[in-house]
Amino acid sequence: MTKPDPFKYFKTSPEIIRLAVMMYVRFPLTLRNVEDLLHERGIDISHETVRFWWNRFGPMFAAEIRRKRVQKYGIVINQCVTAQRTFDARPVPSANYTT
Repeated sequence: MTKPDPFKYFKTSPEIIRLAVMMYVRFPLTLRNVEDLLHERGIDISHETVRFWWNRFGPMFAAEIRRKRVQKYGIVINQCVTAQRTFDARPVPSANYTT
């Protein structure tokens, strides 16, 4: 079964929604700054719309980013953790030095 489209009932395209949310999250901008930047690009939306999209789609975008990060770096991280575990599991030489 396929996942339902989260953008199904929105008039605005998913690319614009993603752009607005990622601009707000990625850069230190206020909602009104995002509204102004999008207005300069010819996209007329309210800052409240950006806030609504951020609340609605922000967790979904964050999950996608995390999933991609794990796919890209997961093997390397697992190898590093395994190597550290095997290094820590080595037997420690005894301190019984005879002189």
